[in-house]
Amino acid sequence: MRVSALKLAMIPVLMFGFGFALVPLYDVFCDITGLNGKTGRIEASDIDATQVDTSRTIEVRFLANTNTGLPWSFEPLVKKMSIHPGEVYEAVFRVRSTSDKATLGQAVPSVSPGLAAQHFNKTECFCFTQQELAGFESRDMPLRFVVGRDISDKIEQITLSYTFFSLDQG
Repeated sequence: MRVSALKLAMIPVLMFGFGFALVPLYDVFCDITGLNGKTGRIEASDIDATQVDTSRTIEVRFLANTNTGLPWSFEPLVKKMSIHPGEVYEAVFRVRSTSDKATLGQAVPSVSPGLAAQHFNKTECFCFTQQELAGFESRDMPLRFVVGRDISDKIEQITLSYTFFSLDQG
């Protein structure tokens, strides 16, 4: 009877441990497989402007979404651009509150194909911080990025997608 009770008591402990370990395990899995599309961050001073690969171009497409419950409209001002790996580019996104109340949001990026994410680095991005908009406020937000020269020659197109999520309580 005690052995059975001990075994039953271990089940919640093991379930908690497994749940606790899922986040780091998922991060390792994504790093190995290139899934999840997490982008990198780099300081502008760390970019070598002489290392631009002008022999090829990659098309970068921009997508913008807002999660349900966030009363904002959100869009890229340019839907796509052709870039050279190693060169710094800027894209601008426009966000507008459709509510008369102040709202708080956070943008979460995703890159596809997933294998391109490790080569997509941002020097400046509105996704680095929370964004607060007053009622009916509109704002243009810059994104400065560089795609690393070491990106595979097989990757000819990259899609950068942002989703804004509400951070307001309730």
